[in-house]
Amino acid sequence: MRRKLIISLVGIMVVAYGALILTIVTDSKPALGLDLQGGISVTQQAVSGADCTDASMQLAVEKIRERIDSLGVAEPEILCQGDTIVTNLPGVENQEQAIQLVQVTGAVYLRPVLQSCQILNLTDPTDSTTTVAGGSSTTVPASSTTAAGGPSRSVSAANTTPETAAPDTVAPATTVAAVAVGASSTTVPATSTTASGPTTSTTSPPLDENGFPIQDSDPNNPQILPLFNSEPPQYCYVGPAQGTGEVFQDNATATVITGEGWGVVVDLRDGADGEDIWNNLAQQCYSAADTCPTQQIAIDLDGTLQSVATVQQPNFNGSVQISGSFTESDARNLARVINSGSLPVELELQSVQNVSASLGKDSLRAAVISGLVGVLLVLIFMIAYYRMLGFIVAIGVTVSGCLLWGVVTWLSKSSGLTLSLSGIAGIIVSVGVTVDSYVVFFERLKDEVRAGKTLRNSALRGFQGAWRTIVIADLVSLIGAFVLWYLTVGAVRGFAFFLGLSTLCDLVVAYFFTRPMVLLLARTKWMERRKVMGIEVTPHGATA
Repeated sequence: MRRKLIISLVGIMVVAYGALILTIVTDSKPALGLDLQGGISVTQQAVSGADCTDASMQLAVEKIRERIDSLGVAEPEILCQGDTIVTNLPGVENQEQAIQLVQVTGAVYLRPVLQSCQILNLTDPTDSTTTVAGGSSTTVPASSTTAAGGPSRSVSAANTTPETAAPDTVAPATTVAAVAVGASSTTVPATSTTASGPTTSTTSPPLDENGFPIQDSDPNNPQILPLFNSEPPQYCYVGPAQGTGEVFQDNATATVITGEGWGVVVDLRDGADGEDIWNNLAQQCYSAADTCPTQQIAIDLDGTLQSVATVQQPNFNGSVQISGSFTESDARNLARVINSGSLPVELELQSVQNVSASLGKDSLRAAVISGLVGVLLVLIFMIAYYRMLGFIVAIGVTVSGCLLWGVVTWLSKSSGLTLSLSGIAGIIVSVGVTVDSYVVFFERLKDEVRAGKTLRNSALRGFQGAWRTIVIADLVSLIGAFVLWYLTVGAVRGFAFFLGLSTLCDLVVAYFFTRPMVLLLARTKWMERRKVMGIEVTPHGATA
């Protein structure tokens, strides 16, 4: 029994203090939220009367997150409630850039591919020579994309020749063979069409991970756009849009197509709003007209090509079947995009707020000072009331603090958790929950001692009786925190999360630190000869 208690006590202290030392050595710390770090908060709302769905709103949130992640903004917070999306960008100071990042339309465009998807080498603008597949060198025309505030970049294509996913036999009249999304073999031989589009110049444009400007979809002009989730990254030169996702009905499904593997099947709307638009573009691509020399149709969502498909039939009747070397997740993603595009969400800007970093620092300093003062007053009271056992509370609070700091820092690095002012408030409130656990245990211990039992027996029986009460009390706090977290957004949600996390830490510390610490001390003669909790304890358990 004694050995187990020592292992438990030493183990929890090593984990807690070790986590603190590790964060100090590695100079790690939790990422601060918008209210503490400063930045920009952008609020957007679906246009009044727009027939948007939950799926459309969630897809808009994901597109915003993809853009922000590609820019490298630390720990963004994107909140969607009903028809409103709030995007908090800590550390971002350029208001125009922030607006450009978050303004997505959710509209899906059908665009002919002017030059097939290829890997782009971003080279020095003064050097038009690039190495292509096979190790040879060639000179290719480069399209100049100028980024304000940065160097002009030459864009040249690597001439690779992978295979496309064509079926072994001719598919039904409703089939389109698609270039696989995300596969490394999605590039096709380069055509004679040059990829020299118009020079794009904006004010401080955000760049993707390859240094290429993140562009909004411009359906009226040709563009060089990235292929979604391609590895290595690939870009296609596409022409103006000749239709939107509204040609489809919102019944696209990912399914296993016989002889083809995973694909997507979707019905077309009737008449001029559906079949006619699709078939007009399909005929151009099938015949390799000048407007679609590659025979491919691209599905464009907010400047990213979700799929590039080779048209195998000139006319379609009722439905379209898109197949190729899709994985299940690729097919499901494309189906979701098509369904969302049939009812695109149109967001309008409601407000843009700058949060001062100095204001955040002042708030953080005030929160830390108030928290430390509160904890200090509580510890003074506990020592004055419980005497020697009050020092156990002081050590336990430091163990809880170190453990919580380590967990929050780890979650910040691994899951993008941010520490906000409301989160700090939740941690401060949780100190009361932690102290309650000590009070329940010590009061039960006092009752046992007053009943004439020895301190050693009282400690064991007291904890057994108090543990159930501690668990029930903490579960009540956890349930309240979970309900707040689940039903709310923004600051209240941050408060609830950190309150719940601190409560869990309290349960761990109560069992693995407080229990063995008190039980081990109760076995010593040193404790038997002194006043404990204001009660004089004799070796035989009598009180005075």
